[in-house]
Amino acid sequence: MKAITYDAYGTPASLQLVDAARPKVGPDEVLIRVKAAGVNPVDWKLASGYLDPILEVRYPVIPGWDVAGVVEAVGEDTFDYAVGDEVFGYVRKEWVELGTYAELVAAPVRTLARKPRSLSFEQAAGIPLAGLTAYQSLTRAGLTAGETVVIHSAAGGTGSLGVQIAVALGLRVIGTAGAHNHDYLRSLGAEPVLYGEGLADRIRELAPEGIDAGLDFFGDGVEILQSLVRQRDRVVSIADYQAAAKGAHQLWVRPDTAGLTFLAELADAGKLTVSVAHALPLEEAAKAWELSASGRTRGKIVLTV
Repeated sequence: MKAITYDAYGTPASLQLVDAARPKVGPDEVLIRVKAAGVNPVDWKLASGYLDPILEVRYPVIPGWDVAGVVEAVGEDTFDYAVGDEVFGYVRKEWVELGTYAELVAAPVRTLARKPRSLSFEQAAGIPLAGLTAYQSLTRAGLTAGETVVIHSAAGGTGSLGVQIAVALGLRVIGTAGAHNHDYLRSLGAEPVLYGEGLADRIRELAPEGIDAGLDFFGDGVEILQSLVRQRDRVVSIADYQAAAKGAHQLWVRPDTAGLTFLAELADAGKLTVSVAHALPLEEAAKAWELSASGRTRGKIVLTV
C-alpha cells in the first residue's frame, strides 16, 4: 500500500511517500480502506520531537490519527462492524507507528464509530480529534445548558467544532477571533470578540455578570479566562502545558466511541458541520503540514486517499 512515512524527527521535508506493508488486523480491530485522513497540529509537532517526553515512537512512522473510510476486513473477534461499513475515528494507539496517512489502516474498534451519513468522507475525517477535544473540554468544564462559555481561538479547527457543539448543548458562546472571522462565528451561533490587548475588558462588556467557563484552544488564554470565570477551576486548556500548575484543567483528548457517535448524531441532525479549508492528495502531506503550521487556516485540512 502507499503511505506517508518519516524515519526520524525532522521537518515536513522529511516526509516520504513509500510502499508499505499491508497492516495486520488484530482480534479487536478492523482494516479500513482510507478515504480521507485529517491533519492536525499534533501531527507535525510530534514529528518535530516536541512530544518525545511523553509518547513512544517506533520508526518508520506513518503519521496521522484521524480517519474516515470503509471497512475492508474485520479481526477474529470483531463483531462491531462488517465489511463495507463506513466509519470514522481517532486512531490513537499505544505507541506512534502505524497511523492514518495511508491507503489502509488497522484500527481498534474502541477508536471508531459509524461515519455521519450526512457528511462527506473529507468532512468526517476532520471531526474525530478536534471534535472529541472540543466535546471533552466542554464536559471537563462541567457545562450545562443555559451557562456561558468563552472559547478562545473559536474559528480554528477545534474552536469551530466547539462552538457548534456548545450551541447544540444549549450554551451561550462567546468566541475570540480576528475581525475577519467574526461573521463566520456569528453563522455558527457564537458572539464574536476580537482577541489581543484588551480582550478581558471586551468580554466583560458582553458578559458583565461573568462567565461560567473558559476553553483555551490556543495556549495563551488561561490567565485571562481565569480572571473572568466565577470558579477558577472551570478553565480547560489543550495547548498550555502549564495549565494544571495554574489551577486549570489540562486536557489530552482520548479515543471514545460514545463521543464520536454523539458527534455523528449532531452532524446528521444538522447541528454540526465541518468547514474543509484544504483537501490535498496524500502525496502533498508536507504542504498540508506547512499550511497547518502557518496558523492561518480557518477550518480543517485533510488528505484524500
